Amino acid sequence: MSILLQRSNDALKINPPVGDHHFTVSGSDWLWAVTALYLFFLLLVVGHSYIARSGEKIFHYLFTISLFVGGVAYFTIASDLGNTPIETSTGDSGTRQIFYAKYINWFVGWTPILIAVGLVSGVSWATIIYNIGLSWIWIASWLSGALVATHYKWGFYAFGLLAYFLLVGSLLHTGSITARRLEIKSSYFLLSSWLSFIWLLYAIAWGLDDGGNTISVTSGFIFFGILDVLNVPVIAFAVLFLSRKWDYRSLNLYFTQYGRVAQGGQFPEREKGVLEPTTTPAPAPAATSASAPAPAPKEETV
Repeated sequence: MSILLQRSNDALKINPPVGDHHFTVSGSDWLWAVTALYLFFLLLVVGHSYIARSGEKIFHYLFTISLFVGGVAYFTIASDLGNTPIETSTGDSGTRQIFYAKYINWFVGWTPILIAVGLVSGVSWATIIYNIGLSWIWIASWLSGALVATHYKWGFYAFGLLAYFLLVGSLLHTGSITARRLEIKSSYFLLSSWLSFIWLLYAIAWGLDDGGNTISVTSGFIFFGILDVLNVPVIAFAVLFLSRKWDYRSLNLYFTQYGRVAQGGQFPEREKGVLEPTTTPAPAPAATSASAPAPAPKEETV
């Protein structure tokens, strides 16, 4: 029985940590737990996709990508891989272990989340691409700052914060306008508000961990691990749960200047005068008078 209950984590022995400040075995144990949570939710989403109705699996596909990427990333980090030593910026001697695999997870894994939330809101593909681009700027800025040893890293932090605020503004303002047209505003407001709040906590975590180097590497991963679980798996579960009462026909992918609307559908913005049509109707052809005499045929001369 003792053999069955015996367990060990040899990840840090096989892959020794780098840097003077690095995470511990207990931190690796926590990251293995997060890996298991991601893979558990991944299996749930994949399994549920086989019983979902045909034509209503777009969210399953998107969240499968996010959860799959998260599982691989946390497997990498828990194995003490995907990191590099960087000199600390607090004046302490030594180096700190920075995991770039964490940012790869955000860069790839958050993109399907933004696509899914965009599909729920009904915004145009241009807005979805804009939101994705802002998230890439945000994450790339923070990755650059994490790899900088001087106080110039806070400049990259500021760039990331600006991208975050622009992204939140797009989600809460632009998205809510089109979500109201699709009569799905309450569900969308719940999802977008939750994302905005969780992402704000990322800013605090980064400032304490990779930015300020004021908490240990293990404490930083406990913070980020909790946020990541509250982000991707929770959003995936919430969307799949709420989508049971949605009309997928109103979440189509037809692109117009008014957003994605059904072909031949109504345009409330045009009716209310918010947006004017960009084209003017062609003038009607001149009507011919029914009473006008027909021209006489010409006589041929021999």
